[in-house]
Amino acid sequence: MSNRLLKLLFKRFLVLTLGFLAFSNVSQAAPEDMPEAYPQSTLEGTVRIQSSGHLVLFSPVREINNEIRSESLARLPVTGEGRLYRIARDSSREEARDHYLGLLRQRNAQILFECSSIRCGRSNVWANQIFNQAVLYGRDATQDYLVAGTVAEDGSRWLTLVYTVTRGNLREYVWVEHLKVESGATIPGFGIGTSRVEGPIIVPWQGGVTYRFDWQATDRRRVTDLAREEGTVVVLVGYSVLETDESFAESMERARLATESLAEVLSKTGVSRNQQEIIVVGPAGVFSDPDRQGDRVEVIVITR
Repeated sequence: MSNRLLKLLFKRFLVLTLGFLAFSNVSQAAPEDMPEAYPQSTLEGTVRIQSSGHLVLFSPVREINNEIRSESLARLPVTGEGRLYRIARDSSREEARDHYLGLLRQRNAQILFECSSIRCGRSNVWANQIFNQAVLYGRDATQDYLVAGTVAEDGSRWLTLVYTVTRGNLREYVWVEHLKVESGATIPGFGIGTSRVEGPIIVPWQGGVTYRFDWQATDRRRVTDLAREEGTVVVLVGYSVLETDESFAESMERARLATESLAEVLSKTGVSRNQQEIIVVGPAGVFSDPDRQGDRVEVIVITR
């Protein structure tokens, strides 16, 4: 066989191989497919989910008188499955979470809600009342949760839930639910009109001359990543508590200085001041949501 023919055959083989790999990558990214497992994890179990009223939370969970309470939840008609993974000891749940966030980003998913640490509520409730997976009961300070929505080419809607936790024995787990939602069901926060708005991300602050912001690393990365898109606006809304010994104007000034301080922090991490809009509400904003209380800045990202 001549060298020319060998080269021709090799080129055809290469083209077919690359085409197959490209097709595989596209199919894996389809919204209807279960997200690819984090490589440094082991599948521990799979649960088939088919329900006319599957509980999905879109805000922190609380248990009051043995009843689940949440500012935003839905019982949705779904079909899908849940998978339990154990994370390898030489890896971490933060890396696992980043893996799934990356996959969801590739699918143009809309993050409908996410939380970390005690802000999510009690791990015991998530494990035993929400997911019915006792092995997920871990430390309240070492857990996180997100729910994201995607739309397939055929118009079907899919929800992906990712919960990670560190148990008391330091073993780490990931629970992933991937669910097709029946047509006509209402999914809180998921729709064409809300897909451009992300947030609010609550950033509590303390200080006077200098400020300390209680901000999750995942939230910081989320804002920075979204801000890379041309035309994105990052809105910083500053709130403060009206102290007994200060005037309304003084409280407004505290909120303004703290919000401008956070704006400066963001500008140093890649979010230019030209992209930012500052709104000072001070003590004038009152909410019933327990997470939206106190001295804080609420960050809202609006994409083009």
